[in-house]
Amino acid sequence: MTEASLPDPFAAFSDRVAALTAAAAARVVAVHGRDGRARSGLLWAEGLVVTAEEALERDDELSLTLPDGRMVPATLAGRDPGTDVALLKAATGAFAPLPLAPPGALATGHLVLAVGRGEYGHGAAFGLASLVGGPWRSMRGGRLDRRIQLGLKLDPSAEGGAVLDHAGRLVGMAVPGPRRRAMAIPAETIQRAVEQLRTRGRVARGYLGLAMQPVQMGELRGLIVVGVDPRSPAGLAGVLLGDVLAAWDGAPLGSVRDMLARLDPESVGSTVTLDIVRAGLPQRVQVRIGERAAA
Repeated sequence: MTEASLPDPFAAFSDRVAALTAAAAARVVAVHGRDGRARSGLLWAEGLVVTAEEALERDDELSLTLPDGRMVPATLAGRDPGTDVALLKAATGAFAPLPLAPPGALATGHLVLAVGRGEYGHGAAFGLASLVGGPWRSMRGGRLDRRIQLGLKLDPSAEGGAVLDHAGRLVGMAVPGPRRRAMAIPAETIQRAVEQLRTRGRVARGYLGLAMQPVQMGELRGLIVVGVDPRSPAGLAGVLLGDVLAAWDGAPLGSVRDMLARLDPESVGSTVTLDIVRAGLPQRVQVRIGERAAA
């Protein structure tokens, strides 16, 4: 075999990436709103489309451009700012969804491909999973199963699009993260959010009924209560204005974000012990966490 007849590995690699892009593009839609800006969405199940909640500025006058070019109206089924997942309903027709990548299959340094759809058709970006870590909390209090940072430049129209692994399996949904780093909302996080949004229209969040601010008292750092609804779970448990919340089930509370992170969907209905300081004296109260009302 001559050198000229040897297969070109770069051409084979290029063809493979193009084939993965085309397969994903058949499951990615463009989402249009009143603002006129196109962003991407994922065909999740027949009649259901997932997109990035933060990119969805308005709930009305929504439409989709499907992979075959047809435009159909869409309605909002629900949105969860904590996980950045919004669920839309539309006449998508039947399709085979992208296979989901096993959560443990992706590691830092693995190749990833982001595919979106904008005004002029589908687009792609190729790079590495620059960081794959454990569970984390978003700035808006949502629990995400993994932290997946992408070493690629994300076009604004690709927000809400698909992130694939080397086998063409869905890793998650492409979104801009802190400091505009591209990230992926993990597929397993999307699954959990979709189930609640589909059945309830929202994702449950825990509710105490307190307004709090960080405070430092000597070596003690906690949260001082600056507002309390007397009919709320905390108010009914006896928490008073001026109390300082020091710990939640023994874990220190150093910031309001610490508290909000604990008020996740799994907290609703549970009973927690709050260590408080009232007039300089330590006390403990038990609070049964309620569910935050829909906005």
